[in-house]
Amino acid sequence: QVTLVESGGGLVQAGGSLRLSCAASGRTFSRYVMGWFRQAPGKEREFVAAISWTSASTYYADSVKGRFTISRDNAKNSVYLQMNYLKPEDTAAYYCAADSKSVFRSVVVATEYDYWGQGTQVTVSS
Repeated sequence: QVTLVESGGGLVQAGGSLRLSCAASGRTFSRYVMGWFRQAPGKEREFVAAISWTSASTYYADSVKGRFTISRDNAKNSVYLQMNYLKPEDTAAYYCAADSKSVFRSVVVATEYDYWGQGTQVTVSS
């Protein structure tokens, strides 16, 4: 069983930055693929970024590529999402997710993930 808790959301002006954190419980966190998803009001949940358990592989949605960076620290059971040059369209609830299969495949598919956090709100004002 893995529990995920996100933090770091807030209100920021367009062009600003935020760093989201996701703290995980569970001894096998280091072997999980980790992902970030987001969901805006009235929209479906969408993939943002994912990272393999070794950090050797990362993958980003086109909409955030070059602006967001995903990273992890297995010693701290944590994964991060550094968000720069934020835009109003980045406004959403951001969710951390864990895939226990350890294979970096189908990372954009929400149903591949076994555990989810409760979400943290990011609001970008224009």
